[in-house]
Amino acid sequence: MQEIKFVKAASLKEKPKDQSKLGFGKIFTDYMFTMEYSSKEGWHNAQVKPYQNLSLDPATTFIHYGQAFFEGMKAYNAVDGVRLFRPKDNFARATRSAERLCMPALDEELALEGLKKLLAVEKDWIPTAPGTSLYIRPCMIATDVFLGVHASDTYLFFIILSPVGAYYAEGLKPIKIYVEDECVRAVRGGIGFTKAAANYAASIFAGEHAAQKGYSQVLWLDGVERKYIEEVGAMNMVFVIDGKIVTPPLRGSILPGVTRDSVLKLGPKLGYEVEERPITIDEVMETAKNGRMSEAFGCGTAAVISPVGAFCLEGEEVTVGDGGIGSVSMKLYETLTGIQYGRVPDDMGWSMKLDI
Repeated sequence: MQEIKFVKAASLKEKPKDQSKLGFGKIFTDYMFTMEYSSKEGWHNAQVKPYQNLSLDPATTFIHYGQAFFEGMKAYNAVDGVRLFRPKDNFARATRSAERLCMPALDEELALEGLKKLLAVEKDWIPTAPGTSLYIRPCMIATDVFLGVHASDTYLFFIILSPVGAYYAEGLKPIKIYVEDECVRAVRGGIGFTKAAANYAASIFAGEHAAQKGYSQVLWLDGVERKYIEEVGAMNMVFVIDGKIVTPPLRGSILPGVTRDSVLKLGPKLGYEVEERPITIDEVMETAKNGRMSEAFGCGTAAVISPVGAFCLEGEEVTVGDGGIGSVSMKLYETLTGIQYGRVPDDMGWSMKLDI
């Protein structure tokens, strides 16, 4: 493995004093990790260096043609030191995103080593208050300078860090979700399964519309028949119907979430039956009305588990269960966060303790 160079910052930022006011993704640490790619040299010039602006030509290709993706994970101030949660799975998914966008496969081993070295330098930035963590944002962009629709020859991969509080300021309490039945985010055969920046650009319009109506997230339907559940804007979607944990299958148009996979693997160990199958919006609305759906929740790195209290479709709002946090949601949340912070035994081998 190539050497990772360290470039010392001339000065350091003041760290947040009140961890209750961290918010999400608004504060950034002193350093970042970068490495570059070219077809001639492969991945090279790996560095941990001061956090800084990127200098880009106005004709840089990712700006015009969208060759860009990101990942998301967290570092936790656990009971026995600093821990990561399934970082290898995140970097493996990054490679899948890269390949679909005609970008080079990530050097996953070098990326993980770079992250470890970055965290070793920035470990004092990992917040210690309950529920806080250090959010990790890896990103890859195309950097050739030309106007023309074809793959770039050069790329930049970087990782930045942000100390964060809870994803939702109101904490772990049920959110209300607006069902989007006009716009679509992705279709099978497209890039919906990747963390391409374009996927998130496609979701903003509907997200703003939902927010104006008082809803926290958008629930997307499939792009062909407009009736099958896909995912929520920032999370995969899970339901508890007839006592079973049910979620849509991975068919190429939704993100294969690491937290989603963790929920599906943890469910049986916690005594729940798990099922991946197509779910229509009619089934969601009907089972919520008749009580067969006892819970619904989103799951993802940022929020972990986000209980859903109500869905709104075409002006009709239905309450899920009693509108509160269900026992399945709470058990999964406590188990997942327990593993992440080292409070619960990790029988799955997901938690990576760092020697820093």
